[in-house]
Parts: sequence; C-alpha cells; structure tokens
Amino acid sequence: MSSGLILIDKPSGWTSHDVVARLRKLAGTRRVGHAGTLDPMATGLLVIGINSATKLLTFLVGENKTYFATIRLGATTITDDKESEFLEIANPISIGNVTDAEIEQQLVSLRGRISQVPSSVSAIKVDGQRAYAKVRSGDEVKLAARDIDIHKFEILGAVRRVVEAGHSFIDFDAVIDCSSGTYIRALARDLGVALDVGGHLTALRRTKVGSYTIDQAQVLDGLDSESLKVLDINAAAAQQFEVRELSAQDVADLRHGKRLPANGEGASPFGGFDADGKLIAVLTRSGKEIKSLVVFPEGANG
Repeated sequence: MSSGLILIDKPSGWTSHDVVARLRKLAGTRRVGHAGTLDPMATGLLVIGINSATKLLTFLVGENKTYFATIRLGATTITDDKESEFLEIANPISIGNVTDAEIEQQLVSLRGRISQVPSSVSAIKVDGQRAYAKVRSGDEVKLAARDIDIHKFEILGAVRRVVEAGHSFIDFDAVIDCSSGTYIRALARDLGVALDVGGHLTALRRTKVGSYTIDQAQVLDGLDSESLKVLDINAAAAQQFEVRELSAQDVADLRHGKRLPANGEGASPFGGFDADGKLIAVLTRSGKEIKSLVVFPEGANG
C-alpha cells in the first residue's frame, strides 16, 4: 500500500493502540503509527501514518487540536472523567448557588496561556512507568505543571441543570481549541475546583488535528482493505505544511545532505516539493539557510 495518512473517526471504547493494530492488518504493513493518543472514552479524529508517512507524525503531534466536550460540575472522580467512581459530590445547595455567569467568569481564567497539571491518569511516564498504571496500582502520583495555550474555551448551547441518582449536577457542552499537550479532563477538573463544586468530563470528541478535520475521517465499522482510503503522502503534506518548490538541483543537493539558501521562510517545518508535486523533504530555516529535518529517498513517494 502507498504511503500516506489514514484519518479515522475513533469509536468510544477503543484505545489508540487498538486502532493502530486494526490498521496494520487492513493496510498490510507494520509501519503504522499515530499522531496523538485519544483516551478510550473519547471519540473523533485519530491521524494514522503508514509506511513513509510515519515520518510526518513527528511534526503533527505538536499541532493545535480542537475538541468538543461535555463537562459535569458537581462531583470529582479519580480519573477526572466518568470512567471512575466519584470521590466527592457537592451538596445540592452549593450546586444551586452556581450561576451561569460564574461559570463563564471562571472560564476566562482558563483561556490563553495557562499552567496546567495533567490528570494523574495520563500517559505521562513517572519513574519509567505510565502515570495511569501507577495510579491504578494504588500509588499516589503528582505531576509537574506545564504551560499550554487555550485559544478557545466556549460554552455551546444552554447550561443544563440535571438530577441523577438523587444528586444535582450542572452539565454543559463546550468547544476547546488548544495547543498540544492539553488535557481536557484537567480543564473540567480545574473549573470544578474554581467553582468549589468539583468537575469532571463526561464526553470528549476530537474534531481537528492541525489542518486535518473530522470531515475527512473514516469510521472503523465495516472498514476493510478495499474501502480503506489513504490520503497520499504528497497531498497530506501539502495540506498541512507551507510549500517550497524545489528545482532539480535543490532535490539533488538535499539528497546529498546539503543546505539550501533561505527565501524568507520561517522556522516552522515546511514541505519541499519537486516539480511533479512529490514530497522530497520536510525542511526548516536555520539562520540564512534551509536544512532538512527529513529527506525521503528517491521513489519513496510515488
């Protein structure tokens, strides 16, 4: 199968590793990877690279992402989402005193450049072991705060006041545009802390990674090797990166490890394409020159 990206709408209950394993069988290759994990509970866009396109994943992991989430105020959980039992439940009076205006006011402090402590059940490694594995084995895990960027955190529709199993909660849907490394569960947790009623995530859907959108994704149900759609590596790179057209001499120089003169490019990675539109290299600016981050061998991209 040719190199490229496969955009999958991951169903709830599947791990990102499950999806990769399924795609290895469908694509008939071991060279399969993904650009950013989704929790089993979450649904939505998972960017899968196959064959040579796995080399693009390094540059996609750090791209901005968009999520649609449902946040519940009124209880905390071990995992900061609905996948574990309640730790604390707010009393109905406290929940009743929280106004829509107060929720919006606290959202302001969760926008822009903020410092966030990741959820303790994240995939971050602590002493060589995944944080979630340590938590589930009974260990206490304290993770360091990290700076992230929340470009948008807005309520969608009406704030809902619900009663379940005799407990009062506040639910609302939100859209979040954020930098890589953001934990949406932690946003729900921190909003609950700020309002002094607790909070957790009940639904999460990723709709965008870099320039790739959920509209381009395929569902796994019924997918087979015949119906599998691959976004050709050349088209995939042209969609994501700024394009620099390369002369035949440029191509030869890059494949011999040489640098090219800069033509006003920025430091962000960009694609170098030959006259036929084939991706030759992923490039970046270094001073007054262009250096390669990845160079694809001749014939690798069609």
